[in-house]
Amino acid sequence: MNFVIGKDKLQSANMQTKQHVMLRLLDHIMQPSVFEDIRSVANTWRLEQNQQAFLKPEVVEAFLEVYQSGMLPRAEVFVDLNSKHIQEAIKVFHLFYYAKDWDVFINVACWLRERINPGMFVYALTASILHHPEDRGIILPAPYEIYPYLFVNSDVINKAFILKMTNAQVETAFADYWKIKTEKNVVSIDSRTTLRYTLSVDDVLSYFTEDIDLNTYLFYLHMLYPYWLTGEGYGVEKERRGEVVMYTCQQLLARLRLERLSHGMPDIRPISWDETLKTGYWPKIRLHTGDEMPARSNDTTIVHEYTAKMKEAVEDFERLRRLAVIKGQYELRDGTIVPLRNPQDVEHLGRLLWTKNPDGAYFPSMYRNLLTYATYNTNKHTYVPTATDMYSTTLRDPAFWRVMKRKLEVFQLFKMQLPKYTREELSFPGVKVEGVSTSELVTFIDTYDMDITNAVYLNETEVRNKKSDFLFVARQKRLNNHPFKVTINVSSVKPVDAVVRVFLGPKYDVLGRITDVNDKRLDMIEIDTFLQKLKSGKNSIVRNSTEFQGVIEDRPWTRPMWDASVKGAGKIDENWWWKARIGFPRRLLLPLGTTGGMELQLFVVVTPVHTGYNLPMVDMHVINERRSGRWSTGFDEMPLGFPFDRAIDTTQFFTDNMKFIDVLVYHKEVEVPKDWETTTERRDDLSVLDKDLFV
Repeated sequence: MNFVIGKDKLQSANMQTKQHVMLRLLDHIMQPSVFEDIRSVANTWRLEQNQQAFLKPEVVEAFLEVYQSGMLPRAEVFVDLNSKHIQEAIKVFHLFYYAKDWDVFINVACWLRERINPGMFVYALTASILHHPEDRGIILPAPYEIYPYLFVNSDVINKAFILKMTNAQVETAFADYWKIKTEKNVVSIDSRTTLRYTLSVDDVLSYFTEDIDLNTYLFYLHMLYPYWLTGEGYGVEKERRGEVVMYTCQQLLARLRLERLSHGMPDIRPISWDETLKTGYWPKIRLHTGDEMPARSNDTTIVHEYTAKMKEAVEDFERLRRLAVIKGQYELRDGTIVPLRNPQDVEHLGRLLWTKNPDGAYFPSMYRNLLTYATYNTNKHTYVPTATDMYSTTLRDPAFWRVMKRKLEVFQLFKMQLPKYTREELSFPGVKVEGVSTSELVTFIDTYDMDITNAVYLNETEVRNKKSDFLFVARQKRLNNHPFKVTINVSSVKPVDAVVRVFLGPKYDVLGRITDVNDKRLDMIEIDTFLQKLKSGKNSIVRNSTEFQGVIEDRPWTRPMWDASVKGAGKIDENWWWKARIGFPRRLLLPLGTTGGMELQLFVVVTPVHTGYNLPMVDMHVINERRSGRWSTGFDEMPLGFPFDRAIDTTQFFTDNMKFIDVLVYHKEVEVPKDWETTTERRDDLSVLDKDLFV
């Protein structure tokens, strides 16, 4: 194999070389690779002749059996919640995962790149990069750059194709109306000029639910903890994967709750299968096949002749899980008893609810199949997904949030069976939180330029040049906040290691009533958790929101890295390596707020490093390699969400090592760049938040 990026064998390649190879493999994924070395390997290397190059040679036989009988065609859409698609993708993942070394891995990747469905290739490659020990640390382009179709409205994609066909020469009247700017080889399309549409009052939250980074966060959550990745062979059994997934979903719901309060909207109710779903959803997404992602009209009946049996299966599944929580155990088909009685058993429950169980059931897929609101004339492969059928788009649909809340009811039922925390469990003798303060909390609506070049196909000349003549950019609205600081003053009678947790939650409900600590405990979002060495005496801890645990800044474009990969393994910017990691977007830490200041409460609790709950701690070295750390899994063994994860005894709860303070979140308008807007549009366009749409 003769890769132009280096003369040495790739199995001895450094991280920079590995990174460049990944970028080249994922460039314009919907077309054959433009790089001769990748095509050469794909044409000369033979999978069937290299069976002994895998730790488990049988994975090659398993893949070839499916491949030769007919896999998902390259031109079709890969749907990561379609059971047939996933079963094929798992066999592809096994080829990557059981490759003996990097040299075998990259040969497999080149061979597959030119043969299997692009979406399936990206899915399996992403999973392997995150889970294979030798691949950790490699950064992949954001999913919205690899396959932009799922993250921008269809009219933007259509305009990009028009500009491509016309060589970026478009009538001035159209360019002015669509706000298209062409400067050198950069073509910018302002997606904010999209038709203002609404089907229900929930559409006022689309700036949040359709946020590209929020949906990327959920996609990577699935990639880090795939429901099908079970068993001892993957090194995940010691991780708190079930608990992490459940707690993350709860935190997403809490974050939505604060966003709804910003608009004076009540909390959402868990979905009921017998109701008529009043909330419709129009995705405005066009797939690369030309198919429009189906819209759901208002007042849709969930249960009909096609979903009646699925409803029965879901209700039976829920009933069995609730009964198991109440009984304190769950019996699998083979007679194995899964305990659900003690605090550490939360991991067992999480895996019963969010992974593919030993008895064959998979809870989330059953829910989504029931919610799917369209029927299709399909063959064995064709499947036109709805928004809830794909991890990259499911948060866009208001109905999914209600489904997620229903799923979490079993989780909350388990927590209600546990005893309330005692004062001894909550307190930290000798440690007192003297005071907490923050800098001003300000949010605003700004814009982000998203690279959608991969959505537009390369022509013959561009293929020869190995790059697009134009860089296509979609300018989008998004919620943002100014970086802020949290200052925590703590006194300690002696030097000690401590875990500090910082939460943000509501003070009032939608009717303006002060909320009790038990009423709002599930609406508290954990914005930061960190390990702190306290010295004897007074300690002043200052945390900047840019350094909060598991929080990331904007992912930089990977296009410059792609351009460098054309010329060879040039140096990659170290800042890009750090910023492109997986995490929750910092700019979404705060809800929208109000112009006069939305009153919330900040809560800080300082606790010892507990190790008595027998919940596994994730190796922080692994977390740093994956760049995926969040919550307290690497610091102590306390349940995630402590101390709000259980019902609260208010006579025991308030201790010296914790403190509530009131804070205000202001929403302010910002001036937009002069080089983009006209003088009559100098202030931010807040039409996305207009109330008159819903009168």
